[in-house]
Amino acid sequence: MSWWGKVIGGALGLLIGGPIGALLGASLGHKLDSEFAGAADRFTAFPGNQERIQAAFFTATFTVMGHVSKADGRVSAHEISLAESVMSHMRLEDAQRRTAIDLFNKGKEKNFDVDAVLLQFKRECRGRTTVMQMFLEIQIQAALSDGDFDPRETVVLENIAYVLGFSRQHLQSIINRIRGGGAVKSSDKRLGLSDAYRILGVTADTPMSEVKKAYRRLLSQNHPDKLVSKGLPEEMIKLANEKTHEIRVAWKRIQDSEK
Repeated sequence: MSWWGKVIGGALGLLIGGPIGALLGASLGHKLDSEFAGAADRFTAFPGNQERIQAAFFTATFTVMGHVSKADGRVSAHEISLAESVMSHMRLEDAQRRTAIDLFNKGKEKNFDVDAVLLQFKRECRGRTTVMQMFLEIQIQAALSDGDFDPRETVVLENIAYVLGFSRQHLQSIINRIRGGGAVKSSDKRLGLSDAYRILGVTADTPMSEVKKAYRRLLSQNHPDKLVSKGLPEEMIKLANEKTHEIRVAWKRIQDSEK
């Protein structure tokens, strides 16, 4: 049974409690009596299960995306479109889509405790840096969806990175790669060399041997099967495939420039 099926079925092992469990439960309309809720909270002491991470990733992704989108005071049409695009990429079932929309709206509320959600998500991930980085990348894309960062969005993104354990420098390197990746629209459009370097997180002065290492490292870290095994929801496999496509296109562009 998939993580979603187990959540819908109310399997206790996936009822993770805490702020994430409360948000997901409320969106699904689960009403727990105090004894059952207490049992659920005890399971927060055992994070790291793949399906629990998938449930936490799904919940945190859409609530925090709503929070990021509201950071500049309003949710733009571009930001709503980005959220819908993520849902489409995930090929969500109707029930999952309704839940994602509800979670997005909960993240826009004034009393949304983003730090509590991020801290629990981090605990659930148990050091799975690549999964947390994929989450961060989605939030960056949400903030960039209307063209560029509002200063308030920058503050929110810096806080997300900080709580998850990423430095400001690391955050900026991810932003640079995402901006470079935005140039990869289709296989028949030539990617700019500067964008290719940004995608791989290197510069034109980086020796080719190091560029190749960066390419291989990124490809390994972002391999869809590896990400799913670490807790990325299977519904997000298309996003992971697009990421590896960008990495391969960037590497080929740099190789061609050396000929």
